[in-house]
Amino acid sequence: MSDDYLPTASWQTLKERARIVRSIRQFFDDAGYTEVQTPLLSHDTVVDAHIDPFKLDTEHGRLFLQTSPEFAMKRLLVAGADAIYQICPAFRRGEVGQWHNPEFAMLEWYRVGDTYHDQMTLTESLFRRVFESASGKPFNRITYDSAFERAIGKSALTKSAESLIRIAREHGVSLPASLDRENRDDLLNVLLAELIEPTLGQNQPEFLFDYPATQSALARVRNGDPPVAERFELYFKGIELCNGYQELTDPDELARRNSVQNGLRAANDSEALPEASRLLRAMQHGLPECSGVALGLDRLIALACDALRLDQVWTFPVSRS
Repeated sequence: MSDDYLPTASWQTLKERARIVRSIRQFFDDAGYTEVQTPLLSHDTVVDAHIDPFKLDTEHGRLFLQTSPEFAMKRLLVAGADAIYQICPAFRRGEVGQWHNPEFAMLEWYRVGDTYHDQMTLTESLFRRVFESASGKPFNRITYDSAFERAIGKSALTKSAESLIRIAREHGVSLPASLDRENRDDLLNVLLAELIEPTLGQNQPEFLFDYPATQSALARVRNGDPPVAERFELYFKGIELCNGYQELTDPDELARRNSVQNGLRAANDSEALPEASRLLRAMQHGLPECSGVALGLDRLIALACDALRLDQVWTFPVSRS
């Protein structure tokens, strides 16, 4: 008989998971954050070309299972919150694999007045708490462009699509047949995944920051030559663990980006997502300067437990749910 009624994680691991979650809550409480809870079902959802939400048609209209609590938490900042965090389920269609599950645990936090560099410092402190390491060298911080230069001896931010294809060829990177050869962001993402990410944070967690301006998501873009998105990701042993932003506060720019993302979704034959939202209305009243981070909690716990897959620290993955 099948044993698929059993959890994929051991009871000992699940007890360790509970201990880690308790320590995370204590960390944020000590740092002056307030834990909040926002709806998992919402009329609004993040508009992203590469993230597909689950949707439900209800007596209240179409609702989405949240891919992140971002929109609702930012509305709380507009309402006067100054430092908040949340541990909650999040849901994304089509994400199954070694480090993915359609339902996963998200740890997300925001602080008014902080810069994204401040949040890198806080994130490092959080990791030291989880891994119970109060000493050791500071985590390295490397810009997106410098990471390319370190790994392959060439920058990437200003390269044309033709140059990026040439780099892929030189380094034996096979580009998917479906890839748009004129889309720089798609080319950069393939090169990042194949050539750069495996070099990041191998011996110690490492921050990658200042992404291409065209990959800003909901981060602020800093003008320069070239302009960059003020965002970071943290990698450990080549695994991406979190995404942090100097948050976009301009509602007109949010509306523009939503339109761009829906255009990309249309090009990929994906359904358009609602561009108008209560977050947009809240930002029109004034989102304060702030920085926030979204962290994949299951991945963090897996690394802390020396697990090799997400399902080793999760009760019932989608195959057993």
